[in-house]
Amino acid sequence: MLFHFSMVVMFLFLGAAFVLIAMELGRWIRPRRMGKNRNATYECGEIPTGIGWYNFNPRFYMLALVFLIFDVEVVLTYPVVTVLRDWAGLGKGWLAFSEILLFVVILVAGLAFLWRKGDLEWIKKIESR
Repeated sequence: MLFHFSMVVMFLFLGAAFVLIAMELGRWIRPRRMGKNRNATYECGEIPTGIGWYNFNPRFYMLALVFLIFDVEVVLTYPVVTVLRDWAGLGKGWLAFSEILLFVVILVAGLAFLWRKGDLEWIKKIESR
């Protein structure tokens, strides 16, 4: 048990050391010249036009979050599906299947809620009273 704990501590130490060494190496390598457009809003070679601050539609964030939720669903579902046959051989197939089914049902309920609210529409209809 102590061996496993020491391996975890060593892994954390080496990870922190790698990050610190990379940051210090970057500090020594990167240029220190300050250009005249250094603090410009957009500095990737294009000439900035207009202002940098504008209103952004929050529905884009909502759709991005919905995409991430279903992307994570696929990532979390795939490993269980790959071992489902092995678990079925051990008599635990229904347990794995019911867990995945419950997971998918909860996500489908969330999708139905967003769909019912109209948050998946690009152009949201305004209800008049």
